[in-house]
Amino acid sequence: MSDTPLLRTPLFESHVALGGKVIPFAGWEMPVQYTGIVQEHHAVRKAAGVFDISHMGQFIVSGRDALSFLNRALTNDVAKLEIGQGQYSLLLNAAGGVIDDLILYRSSAKEFFLVVNASMITEDWAQFQSLLTEEDEVQMANLSDVTAGLAIQGPKSRAVFDRVFGTAATFPDHNTLLVSAEEAGFMWLCGTGYTGEEGFEFFMPAATSAAWFDKFVAAVREEGGQPCGLGARDTLRLEMGYPLNGNDLFPDKTPLQAGLGFFVAMDKGDFVGKDALAAQKAEGLPSKLAAFKMIGTAPPPRPHYPIAFNGEIVSEVASGTQSPSLSTGIGMAYLPLEATKIGTPIEVEIRGRRFPAEVVKKPFYRRAE
Repeated sequence: MSDTPLLRTPLFESHVALGGKVIPFAGWEMPVQYTGIVQEHHAVRKAAGVFDISHMGQFIVSGRDALSFLNRALTNDVAKLEIGQGQYSLLLNAAGGVIDDLILYRSSAKEFFLVVNASMITEDWAQFQSLLTEEDEVQMANLSDVTAGLAIQGPKSRAVFDRVFGTAATFPDHNTLLVSAEEAGFMWLCGTGYTGEEGFEFFMPAATSAAWFDKFVAAVREEGGQPCGLGARDTLRLEMGYPLNGNDLFPDKTPLQAGLGFFVAMDKGDFVGKDALAAQKAEGLPSKLAAFKMIGTAPPPRPHYPIAFNGEIVSEVASGTQSPSLSTGIGMAYLPLEATKIGTPIEVEIRGRRFPAEVVKKPFYRRAE
């Protein structure tokens, strides 16, 4: 147990007032649920939900060399971003392992807005700082302590947006960024999310966050939705096969092993970890993150449960849960390559018993057209 006191977002009192069940998460006290994980999960799939994401970090990287610096630090090709566009990318160590995954937006010709994981703010900042040279004309700002964030997700998120901002306002389309400045400070509207549903993320000055949260809670309820906690956020993202840093992404596993090669631009210039990735590609992957689904009646798989292939324990569950949409256990695990083919039978050991499962294609959940 750490003696470091847990941090609280600017919305902590709001969560308590709404009856949120608060638990420790990534060094923060965060609501895991309000009315129940399954109910909140279905609210996002069918209507809309609002999540507090104020624990996540926000960096500004700007200056003449901001683009070339970020291209050295990250895996994706930052040069492909037009102003107002965003992309998923990864911050690697020299061995090609994942320090963090993040979203990067280009807010102007020489300025970028980064959203990083809550537990990795300090590590990410240190990594970026270590890569700066005296020749780089780059300025960095860590806004994490003065900003707050909300994620509005679900098929009715546009209706929620209109209720709060008015129908004349521009909804941020997928992977886009809208920036506005008001008397209270800057606001960023990002067309991204972590649930597989349409939606947006909204970052604002911390001092204004409680009032914004109240507005969004009222708006999502008017659309048949509700405020949601980390429990539903986790089941929603896992149904889509989205990785969680610390559960599915690790410093000793590369993005190639995690199935994230699409976000690695090997054809651009040099970047941290590139040589290690090239070597791994040439030698062959030692393991790969695969999705699996339980077969028949079985308890839900949980992180660290052993996984057997051909009768032998070969790995453990990375992420695992009971899928509210599919009513079955789902998970991901790093498996030997010969066990990653779709349809391969495996077993998950749960409390001393082995239960059958099979490797499946991601995502687990697909919206009916």
